[in-house]
Amino acid sequence: MTNLEDPRAEIVSFDTEPLILVNEADEPVGALSKVDCHKHGGILHRAFSLFVFNEQSQLLVHQRAASKPLWPCYWSNSCCSHPRVGESMDHAIARRSQEELGFATSMSFIYKFEYTAHFSDLGTEHELCSVYIGEYRGEPHINVEEISDYRWMSAAEVDAFIADETALTTPWFAMEWQQLKSRGIV
Repeated sequence: MTNLEDPRAEIVSFDTEPLILVNEADEPVGALSKVDCHKHGGILHRAFSLFVFNEQSQLLVHQRAASKPLWPCYWSNSCCSHPRVGESMDHAIARRSQEELGFATSMSFIYKFEYTAHFSDLGTEHELCSVYIGEYRGEPHINVEEISDYRWMSAAEVDAFIADETALTTPWFAMEWQQLKSRGIV
């Protein structure tokens, strides 16, 4: 289901924006441009993932825009990004979900983990990622600069989608979904 009747097209993410570099204890150790953080083997930086559910317990998943430098056109969880230097995680998630999905929601922190994922020879994610869940009643108003499509999926549909080797899903989406399942969240 795509909201293309009145799509928003606003550039909200820039390769030059500084990301927060952290150590394994999530202590800031500097800042570096987004493009430089994702080069070669990746440099550990702070990130977040938000999983938004509706009143039927369906998860909002989105397809990343074709213009994304890493994992373009891949399907992922509701919203994922990085806080800006000097920005709290809660503010960053609210800002980014508003920019990408057209709404902000109350959210609950679930867990934090470090991962590394390579996208061919084009770049690497090396993130200390905080995972949150939220709820939203209604349809998103997507920003087509960030998202090309979206769907609401039941837990069984998400399981099947992630298990489908032909489906293009981001590596963090699969890792985080499995953790949410093991914690009894979904």
